[in-house]
Amino acid sequence: MKLFYNKNSKDPIYYAQVGIRNGKKVTTRNVKRFGKHSELLKITDDPLSYVKEEIRKMNEEYRVGKVEYTLSTNYNERVEQTDDEASASIQLNIGYFFLQYLMTGLRLGDFFKEKTAGRKLTFDCHTIHRFLVYSRIMEPLSKYAMLDKLDSYYEKPDFSYQHVLRFLDLLEEHYDDYLAWLYKQSDTIVKRDSSVLYYDCTNFYCECEQADEEIVDEVTGEVITGLRQYGVSKEHRPNPIVEMGLFMDSRGIPITMCLHPGNTSEQLTAVPLEKEVLKMIPDSKFIYCADAGLGSYHIRKFNSMGGRAFIVTQSVKKLSDTLKEAVFNDYGYKLLSNDSPITIEEMKNFDRHDPDNLALYKDSAYKVIMADKVLDLGLYEDVILKNGRTVQRKAKGTLKQRIIITFSRKMLEYQRTVRNRQVERAKKLLVLKDPEEIKKGPNDVRRFMKRISKTKSGEKTVVEYILDESKIEEEEKYDGYYAVATNLADPAKDILAVSQKRYQIEECFRILKTNFNGRPVNHRLPERIRAHFLICYTALLVYRLLEARLDDQKTHVTPDNLVRTLKNMNVANIHDIDYMALYKGSKSLDALIRLTMLPLDKRYYKPKDLNRMIKKCLS
Repeated sequence: MKLFYNKNSKDPIYYAQVGIRNGKKVTTRNVKRFGKHSELLKITDDPLSYVKEEIRKMNEEYRVGKVEYTLSTNYNERVEQTDDEASASIQLNIGYFFLQYLMTGLRLGDFFKEKTAGRKLTFDCHTIHRFLVYSRIMEPLSKYAMLDKLDSYYEKPDFSYQHVLRFLDLLEEHYDDYLAWLYKQSDTIVKRDSSVLYYDCTNFYCECEQADEEIVDEVTGEVITGLRQYGVSKEHRPNPIVEMGLFMDSRGIPITMCLHPGNTSEQLTAVPLEKEVLKMIPDSKFIYCADAGLGSYHIRKFNSMGGRAFIVTQSVKKLSDTLKEAVFNDYGYKLLSNDSPITIEEMKNFDRHDPDNLALYKDSAYKVIMADKVLDLGLYEDVILKNGRTVQRKAKGTLKQRIIITFSRKMLEYQRTVRNRQVERAKKLLVLKDPEEIKKGPNDVRRFMKRISKTKSGEKTVVEYILDESKIEEEEKYDGYYAVATNLADPAKDILAVSQKRYQIEECFRILKTNFNGRPVNHRLPERIRAHFLICYTALLVYRLLEARLDDQKTHVTPDNLVRTLKNMNVANIHDIDYMALYKGSKSLDALIRLTMLPLDKRYYKPKDLNRMIKKCLS
């Protein structure tokens, strides 16, 4: 604060004046009126010295964080008039400070500086990237809609839609380098555990009704397939889709990703991406873990080399008759908890309502079966023909591996409950609806309906549907059973514990789709689609790193609570002097403050303090 008065006046009025810097704008405001020179002569012989001393005291109080202003309110005063077409809110978000605190460790400013060296750009890549990631986490919108929200951030960045598109093109140019950079730098934030790598695929539907046309390169003759293609949508939507493959470490933090046309077989995506991982993590001897659909012979064979290993789920139904006989044979089963002998018959028939059997109900029986012959496992390979078509062929060859079979009474009851509901729906459909109109699938109720034809001599054949009791009985044989294939000799309990963590990658996909609104994909050009998913991937990585850091300090925050906290952390400028918090404290906020040491739990903030904090986060 400083003294302000009209030095040319014979009887000047003395004020305490404060200067406020909000970004590039500096404003001043009179916060206290001491009175006219003539008025102050009644209490002091030297009004000027008196006022200077009062302002010195006020500055001292301001430095320790306590100051009192005398402000007047004019209820007839109108809001500030602008030339904008629509009125804007004066709320400014500061929750993104926490995100930037973490993102600074990724050193993306250095990455973009390195990749744009020698190029004359009219926009700041790092700034655009930062706010695209903030927006994807806190309020996921289209790139165009995001621009309307830029004024809601404390920094109020200024860039156009064309700048965003040009940045996305530049980002896609360095696709592989960018992903490798993220992994390398993320290791400085959270120590990455690459002992086990989890892989899975999902797809995202696009906001269009036509698949992309194939483009033939005039020089090479190569046929280039667009990303947006019709395929098996995991959300059962009729739109073209884009397929994503994702590798994740044992802590649930993404390692890298790949994108493919929606009609690409998932089996063909794992090994190429895994080779990219091996470039990022040289000499790594990790365990590849995936579900049965991504555990083909080729994938298992690849992960039996170079000191690597695999743990993949295995369909019991697809085993050979010899191996099925070993599964259903009661000989050799043990309890997973203590290795004591037990039979499947005992697991099926104990009284689960007896409190003494509660531990047994939560336990599982297991057996290890050697299965070196790949044909025993019913594995098929996706093979690309010369005409470009993909067909399935039964794999040939041998592979050193073993099958861990488990049986759970709890799983048996769950599967039977689900099936009984499906059977009841099938019975109703047999009465109320023509089954021919029902879409058939591996998990659809129509699989329990059997088509029969009846005819009498000289009469037309009549088609009828009945409940397929034999199908129901066949499925019940496998209730409660679960299998994992591996080439490791570790104890079964350890192998199963690794496999059970696959749920984390499903959670990653849920966050991408639900919390970060990764779909629908609104872009048309493949380059923009890839850049869009790079931003989504970065948002997921930042969130997972933040979650891991919070977990390390024994604090877990759910995605919903974290995003809601960051989004609600708004402040408003008061009389061009201070900022007042428009949010309340919470457990999530307390956890974030303990992690970052950013004091963002105050009721009021000095502009210079907020400026200092964001500057610190960016340095």
